[in-house]
Amino acid sequence: MGNRGCLHEGREVVRRWRTRAWITCATEFRGRRVQQWAPGRYTVLFFHDEAVALAAGQRPCAECRHPDHRRFLDAWEVVHGERPRAPAVDAVLHAERLDGPTPQSRRRSWRDLPTGVFVVHDDEPALVLGDAVVPWSVDVGYQRPVARPLAGQATVLTPPSTVEVVSAGYRPVIHPRAVELVA
Repeated sequence: MGNRGCLHEGREVVRRWRTRAWITCATEFRGRRVQQWAPGRYTVLFFHDEAVALAAGQRPCAECRHPDHRRFLDAWEVVHGERPRAPAVDAVLHAERLDGPTPQSRRRSWRDLPTGVFVVHDDEPALVLGDAVVPWSVDVGYQRPVARPLAGQATVLTPPSTVEVVSAGYRPVIHPRAVELVA
């Protein structure tokens, strides 16, 4: 699940974020539960899996997903040469994820994309999973995979720094359905 701060008034979402810290949390942690739509509390967001959350610009929570957070920072350090604190990561991701009101996308060689990042394929979001591209929709989830293109440029939805972190060894949690479809 994701957290971007309190985004709602009543039961209506009125903003896309309240803070630069877009974090992905465990759905259960030490018996804590956050009531959906609680006044003044963060708005609970749900993601199909971590790969989708990372494509949206989220990062692992330092508290409830501490081991994943450390692995994310380990890979960040490999890429950037120094270990940042979470606010520095949040500032970089925030700058990369938005271009005005619309999410940013960038071009990158198909062969350079690691498993676990999202791209646009046939005008739809899709997960790169080994030698396959797995289309994804909010209504259906993962769908029948197709062969990953061998040449050319892909439009990448996952923020560039996250792509680099995944390339450096961070392995996002991918829904078992996507893995089954590719197997």
